[in-house]
Amino acid sequence: MQDSPKKSFALKAGIALAAAAAALATLLLPQIPNAEAAPVPQMLEKLQTPQHVPAKNYLKADKPTLIKFWASWCPLCLSELQHTEQWAKDPRFQTANLITVASPGFLGEKKDGEFQTWYQGLDYPALPVLTDAGGTLAKSLNIGVYPSWAVLDKHGQVARIVKGSINEAQALALIADPNADLGRLKTTAQIPFNKADHTKAKPMNTKTIYLAGGCFWGLEAYFQRIDGVADAVSGYANGHTEYPSYEDVSHRHSGHAETVRVTYDADKLSLDDILQYYLRVVDPTSLNQQGNDRGEQYRSGVYYTDPAEQAVIAAALKREQQKYSRPIVVENQALQNFYDAEEYHQDYLIKNPNGYCHIDIKKADEPLVGKTKPQTKGFDAVNYRKPGDAELKQSLTTEQYRVTQQAGTEYAFSHEYDHLFQPGIYVDIVSGEPLFSSADKFDSGCGWPSFTKPIEAAAVTEHDDTSYNMHRTEVRSRAADSHLGHVFPDGPKDKGGLRYCINGASLKFIPVDKMDEQGYGAWKHTVR
Repeated sequence: MQDSPKKSFALKAGIALAAAAAALATLLLPQIPNAEAAPVPQMLEKLQTPQHVPAKNYLKADKPTLIKFWASWCPLCLSELQHTEQWAKDPRFQTANLITVASPGFLGEKKDGEFQTWYQGLDYPALPVLTDAGGTLAKSLNIGVYPSWAVLDKHGQVARIVKGSINEAQALALIADPNADLGRLKTTAQIPFNKADHTKAKPMNTKTIYLAGGCFWGLEAYFQRIDGVADAVSGYANGHTEYPSYEDVSHRHSGHAETVRVTYDADKLSLDDILQYYLRVVDPTSLNQQGNDRGEQYRSGVYYTDPAEQAVIAAALKREQQKYSRPIVVENQALQNFYDAEEYHQDYLIKNPNGYCHIDIKKADEPLVGKTKPQTKGFDAVNYRKPGDAELKQSLTTEQYRVTQQAGTEYAFSHEYDHLFQPGIYVDIVSGEPLFSSADKFDSGCGWPSFTKPIEAAAVTEHDDTSYNMHRTEVRSRAADSHLGHVFPDGPKDKGGLRYCINGASLKFIPVDKMDEQGYGAWKHTVR
């Protein structure tokens, strides 16, 4: 079983691009400084907290040490202080020394003394914060961005530098093994499907089906374009290896099929509709092959979690069989397990528009036989509304809800919109209200989508934000009052000097060629 030459080439190129993007976007870049030139343990021992507690109180012998470097001016750092303190109190972190370091007078930090006074206004009593005036320690470790992490082994030797935020799973993995693969430990952990998961509450208007049909890059992108599909995620299904890697699936006979988990709005689409869309882009008579891709991982299958769906699938396949003289070989089976594929596979064709694809994605735009595409009316301000909290929890992802409803902040460099510069507009993920235009988007390098102005002045509201003992200007959407981000006076001078720093999770991007059909044609002139 082998990948097609086209996909093998595309995959290698994709992995290389993904690796480069990960290094730049998430800044998880290992750098091992010269241990002799950086006597980190000695430097640590000289530090103390703003309350004058010596560092040695937090440094126990024969334990690895996890050091977080942060700054008072870094909004992301400040938003993470609470959960970093929770880690310090968590028994699972007691196998290591967990400390944080601020560097007064270095890399834009407040001056020595001023920082200590500022920090007294915060309330994180369990969080060890050491101050290093002038940033001697940070300089020795080549720390140039915040937040950053240093991992020391139990002998005090530098084992790894991680630039950027890490989540709890990644932090625990670094304690256990400084060389841990952080990329696989995403903010949303990989959890296999089991019966217990299936009994958990789901949004009342959504259903999920698992579809295998060759390379999942194309099938995922295809279903993401279909009106009524809420989400499509690439993964591996119905194999015998737990938490498989791509290499396990492709070369080690794991038994998994490349599969897409399709979550759809049952009020808009039926399972039979989904199957019609599916069968129009796969060859149902081809065994272990779709397009140029060959191998059991490229077999076709429909995997259900509700036994009642087996009959619906069987009827659809029986109807499809009438079109062919050869027998249909699409599997109709219960889902045994499903694992999310690696991050570089997710939204692959969005990240790599010229990537390999074996199907015609544009078929997603064609209405099913006997059905016409509904005409979407143009939006009017009176139609923008904020749904009730229960509805929001059903329609938004956990991250979208946390950001928009709880004034959360997503990880820097984590959202695809940070580096998206396609023509179109960005609307409120909650209400659909137009907020920003691609014409006003620029690469600020801060790690979040940045704009010089909103699509119209009244589209956003501004509010004083004094959280984290700072003074900032929060930006919220007009109609739904969604938390969007903040506005700063450090934008391009020739365009007004403002930088609207916006969480990608609070936005939905509408490409210019989709604006008419999605009801945003009246705003096309703002895209230019």
